[in-house]
Amino acid sequence: MSNPFLGHEASEIILIILLFLGLFGRSNIIVVSSCILLCVRYFSLDQIILPLLEKRGIEIGLLFLMLHILTPIATGKLAKEDIYSSVSLKGLLALSAGALATKLNGDGLNLMNTSPEIIFGLTAGTVAGILVLRGRPCGPVMAAAVTAVFYKLFSFFT
Repeated sequence: MSNPFLGHEASEIILIILLFLGLFGRSNIIVVSSCILLCVRYFSLDQIILPLLEKRGIEIGLLFLMLHILTPIATGKLAKEDIYSSVSLKGLLALSAGALATKLNGDGLNLMNTSPEIIFGLTAGTVAGILVLRGRPCGPVMAAAVTAVFYKLFSFFT
C-alpha cells in the first residue's frame, strides 16, 4: 500500500501524524510507539520486526502489563488478607468486571483484526480523551472493545 506523498509512503505519513497527536496529547506511549515503528521502517527492519509484532505484539504487550499488575505479589505488598477480601462486594464486583472486560476486549481484538481502519480513530480518540476528558490512555484494546459495543448497539437499531 504505497501512495507516495512528499517522498514518503502513506504508512509513514500516518505514523508521523500519530507521533504529533501523541506529542499534542502528551501520550508518551503513542510517541514512543510511533518513533519505534518509524525507525523500523527507516532502517529497513520491517520485513523482520513487523510480522513478529503483527503475530505476537498483543501477547508481548499483555505480558508486560501482567508483569506490572502481578509485581505487588512478588514484592510482598499483597498480603493474604487482600486475597481474602476478594469475597467482599468490591472483590466480587472486580471478579465480574474482569470476566466481562475479558469478553469485551476479545470482541475489540476481533474488531481490530477485521477492521484495521478503526485503529487511527482509536488512537485519535485516545488523544482526545486525554485532552478533553482528562483521561488516561488504557490502550487500543479497551477502546476497540467500547467501539465493538457501540457498533453492536448501532447495528441493533439499524
